[in-house]
Amino acid sequence: MEEKRPSFIHTASKIISDFFNPLVSLFIFFIFMSLREYSWKDSLLYFLPILLMVIVPVVIWLVWNVKTGRYTNMDVSNRIQRKTLYIFIAVCVLAYLGFNYVKNGYIDFVMLFILILLFALQVSNFFIKSSMHTAFNVFVAALFFALDWKMGFIWLGIAALVGITRIILKRHTVKEVLMGAGIAIVVSFIYLYCNIQFQH
Repeated sequence: MEEKRPSFIHTASKIISDFFNPLVSLFIFFIFMSLREYSWKDSLLYFLPILLMVIVPVVIWLVWNVKTGRYTNMDVSNRIQRKTLYIFIAVCVLAYLGFNYVKNGYIDFVMLFILILLFALQVSNFFIKSSMHTAFNVFVAALFFALDWKMGFIWLGIAALVGITRIILKRHTVKEVLMGAGIAIVVSFIYLYCNIQFQH
């Protein structure tokens, strides 16, 4: 019997969902912010610690756990498997926040709110497997919005698209995607409010 080939919608959803995973979306934002706000040298000094202390360790952690069979896939769709992922990411973000505070004397606002979003998702994970892909892309839209409202709206469209792909791929239910989006909207509004207050 011939194997059923995945439909175009399923294939396109997989490409969109895989590409706009939380790490890639945040990576794109940090590159955009670094180049817009800083000189080449300053952007490298800002972005390199985030890359080496957060992004690279999380990628290694994911690959290692998938290879050893602790995680089913790179998405970490399993609710129980997710607990250790949240803890590991939080440890990396806390290490970076500590390093940045000691080195530069200020708390990185963006990374602090990433930690808050992670904590909110970890709490919700006890009750419902909220979509991390959707949550982080909604939050990235807020991060873009603080710099460039047009980019913010574009990324909000991407976040909605990612949410739809998670449902098509059966990685999340509609409820889980809406929960992820809802948590991120609350965190995003607090971030944008604090960002406005901080600038004045």
